[in-house]
Amino acid sequence: MTSATGRSLLELIDGADERGLAAAGLACLDRCLPLLAGDRAEALRPVWAAVARGDGAAWGEAVAKARVELDADAAHTDAAGAVRGMLADAPLDWTAGSLRGWAGTCSATALALHGRYDTADVPDGLVERCRAGDADGAGPLLAGELRRQQAVLESVAHGPTGLRRARELSVEGGRVLRAVVSRRARTA
Repeated sequence: MTSATGRSLLELIDGADERGLAAAGLACLDRCLPLLAGDRAEALRPVWAAVARGDGAAWGEAVAKARVELDADAAHTDAAGAVRGMLADAPLDWTAGSLRGWAGTCSATALALHGRYDTADVPDGLVERCRAGDADGAGPLLAGELRRQQAVLESVAHGPTGLRRARELSVEGGRVLRAVVSRRARTA
């Protein structure tokens, strides 16, 4: 599945600037927060504010503070560990190289986590194929996460005003994942 611009997710990540990369990684993390205990989205609000300002110093401080807040009383499942890992791996420095690696890792992790909750098993290599532009065989949750990731990168490519759309996509994606996780918990 290619984006509206015809570029794969990998191409969008490769072409993003620091703000776009920070927003992309943070949006993936934000959408996966329902896999931690409780509603913890407020912990990322200062990180989003640092991205909006493009302030590298504030970014590092906000990431460090969010790590402490989100590590407290979080669920201890494999999925929760993967979400905490996304935050633990967030670079404190605001450089394209470190942010690009982190955004790429967050992208793959978020897609894999969403794929776990699809109704069908995720075949080996599907996440990487999706990131490269071939979403054939992706279930609805995985395909939706892929579309959100592409839309975030395309939105923030238009400058700081695109961050509002990125946040909206994160809130929407978090609600979807929360509903799926809740439904699974009720039927288990």
